[in-house]
Amino acid sequence: MPFLGQDWRSPGQSWVKTEEGWKRTTADEKNNNVSVKSFCKAEEEEEEECFNKENLLLSLSYDMAAKKRKKDQMNNNTKVPYFHREKWIYVHKGSTKERHGYCTLGEAFNRLDFCSAIKDTRRYNYVVRLLELIAKSQLPSLSGVAQKNYMNILERVVQKVLDDQQNVRPIKELLLTLYVSLCGLVQDMGKSVLVGNINTWLYRMENILQWHQQLDNIHINRPTSTGMILTELPASLQLNIMQRLSDGRDLVSLGQVCPSLGTLAEDRLLWKRLCHYHFTDRQIRRRLMVSDKGHLEWKKMYSKLIRCYPRREEYSDTLHFCTHCHILFWKDTNHPCTANNPESCTMSLSPQDFINLFNF
Repeated sequence: MPFLGQDWRSPGQSWVKTEEGWKRTTADEKNNNVSVKSFCKAEEEEEEECFNKENLLLSLSYDMAAKKRKKDQMNNNTKVPYFHREKWIYVHKGSTKERHGYCTLGEAFNRLDFCSAIKDTRRYNYVVRLLELIAKSQLPSLSGVAQKNYMNILERVVQKVLDDQQNVRPIKELLLTLYVSLCGLVQDMGKSVLVGNINTWLYRMENILQWHQQLDNIHINRPTSTGMILTELPASLQLNIMQRLSDGRDLVSLGQVCPSLGTLAEDRLLWKRLCHYHFTDRQIRRRLMVSDKGHLEWKKMYSKLIRCYPRREEYSDTLHFCTHCHILFWKDTNHPCTANNPESCTMSLSPQDFINLFNF
């Protein structure tokens, strides 16, 4: 009969080749050897995994440090260009089946070619006025890239003034307006008013003060031409030149050059022209000022009107908006529907109109 109980056989033996020859080993020794080898192998794998983790952490820390250095350099270096050269952009105020998203003031400020507009004498005053309006109230609405682009364009404007030695007063007023606005905005940094680190904005405010100091110390060189100067012209021509000035401050500055020009700068007709050029008849009637002799004090009226009402703005070249295809473009730039639509569908935008276009 076969044996029906537990297996009576031993676990058996195995032969292992060593340096001394073949030897028999039992199953227990084999299990011990296997366990030792597996333990050593697991220990080696664990050491290798720890080494790989250390290398990975080191590489990540190096990458993060490099990115941080690059980010700090980008934030502190205002000379990094973010200029675009698009001649026209599509302004869409809502999402449609054909087009999704919105066009904001910051996006328009980034994409339009304001870098070349600074170099163009026809567009220079337009861009400066736009920078001033943004500095007064619209700076928090710009994105981080647009705010950095704003500072880069402003730096180019200051450099242009230093090189050309012209338009010093408007840029000094722009820098002062921007600095006053930033002083109030930096105090509200915790309320997400400005994008970026507060130290970056403090650094930019220091740059604004330095630019203002450079403009204060600017030395305007006398022209080297040997032709006739303004004071050598006849009084009628001098008066004709003064009539072409559209800013009362320029007229006052010109009158401080010499006594003869000072006398001409007090001419009542000059100030009357300025009043009627900048203000409506209704505004003038509200601010009438009569002298003891019964004459209207046009110079004093102009000073009073300028504090109560905005001045008239005229620019050689402006941004235009096509109401048919919603394209925003410069005046001398063709946009897609120019050939197919009449000019009546385009309208000229003042700097304030440009900002109001995106207030929806």
